[in-house]
Amino acid sequence: MPKPLLQATLAALALFTATAAVAQSAPAATATTAKGEALVDAKGMTLYVFDKDPAGKSVCNGGCATNWPPLAATGEMKASGAWSVVTRDDGAMQWAYNGKPLYTWIKDAKPGDITGDGVGGVWHVAKP
Repeated sequence: MPKPLLQATLAALALFTATAAVAQSAPAATATTAKGEALVDAKGMTLYVFDKDPAGKSVCNGGCATNWPPLAATGEMKASGAWSVVTRDDGAMQWAYNGKPLYTWIKDAKPGDITGDGVGGVWHVAKP
């Protein structure tokens, strides 16, 4: 590979790596919904909190977790600030914001949907 092309390739790779690191500084982003600002996952899907979860613990397991998929935490990002990771009953890791575990809702079909807000009086849009 010619030296100028190699240098350009390396520079592009460095820029991509730096951009990816910034993009992964938090496990979720914010978006505007019909209920105002909300936390959303990487696909833009609204995130929710469950009133029955005590701080730092998820009690949504089994069928509940099928309908309310937990926001999975992987080893790629580190918890900091308002972000933490909780260990679920099945041993999986889940992101939490201000101590409240985060979930998506199976019935939300597209980014911006907030059909899970108010379900059972215990599910709410996660606010930044």
